[in-house]
Amino acid sequence: MGEGKALLRMAALALMWGSSFFWIKFGLQAMSPVQLVLARLVLGALVLLGLVYLAKDRLPRQRRFWLLIGFAAFFHNALPFLLFAIGEQTVDSGITGVLNSTTPLWVVLIAPLFGAGGRLGGARAFGLAIGLAGILLIFAPWNASGLLSWGAVACLVAAASYALAFVYEGKYLSGTGVSPVVVAAAQMLVASGMMLFAVPVGGLTPIHLSPIAVIAVVILGAGSTGIAFKLNYQLLESEGAVAASIVGYLLPVVSVLLGSLFLGETLNPRVIAGMVVVLAGVALTRVRRRPAAAPATPPLAVAAATD
Repeated sequence: MGEGKALLRMAALALMWGSSFFWIKFGLQAMSPVQLVLARLVLGALVLLGLVYLAKDRLPRQRRFWLLIGFAAFFHNALPFLLFAIGEQTVDSGITGVLNSTTPLWVVLIAPLFGAGGRLGGARAFGLAIGLAGILLIFAPWNASGLLSWGAVACLVAAASYALAFVYEGKYLSGTGVSPVVVAAAQMLVASGMMLFAVPVGGLTPIHLSPIAVIAVVILGAGSTGIAFKLNYQLLESEGAVAASIVGYLLPVVSVLLGSLFLGETLNPRVIAGMVVVLAGVALTRVRRRPAAAPATPPLAVAAATD
């Protein structure tokens, strides 16, 4: 029974996070990127705050906690959410999902800067090289019909922002004794406040609501941003980071399938091959050598690239 619940959570997470890019496309038909991200963050914050209330928990009052949360809220929520929305104005949702899956590759590069993640060598270095080769294969900058554009670059920067946030949170926000759901709720709340500052720049354009746009924003905010975080933490607690990390391999598959089936997006063999190469590189970066003795510092565990 426990294994069945874990599989259901993994499937639900893959669908929620993998479909995020699909729903962003519909949301952008009615709103600007800033408006869409603000609505997404507010809905996600409301769901998570509701879960905190139901658990009879509360947000911490310590000033240091909120200072730490500010960095995480910017690089894990406000910035990447906005960059993905900006990128999807010109990039297919399926391609965006594939670029999102590069997050673990950026973790390998960023983690040593924080003294985390262990030494870069052997299989991890090879996996990083393979993954970067896959990105080049997707973009094909040598080809006139390649996908290299400012929108695609924005999506890659968003994936790198996730990586920076994962490493930072692993170093400064883990082991604090604060419930992960409380941390997530605080992040969404602070990120919502941050997005308010962007409204005068890109959030004053007319909104053209339609039923599908409203549905998209609600699913994106309440589901992919709120409920999905709760499911991810439940999966981490019950099955561990290894099981949760499998979701990361399913996200691009979901985004590519949804884009192809419902949005008419076409993927050429080169892009599909690039996706396979990127995922192979990600898998290699997660290979861990069996230590002869207990390590002084446990390796950083990143559950999945989220959106």
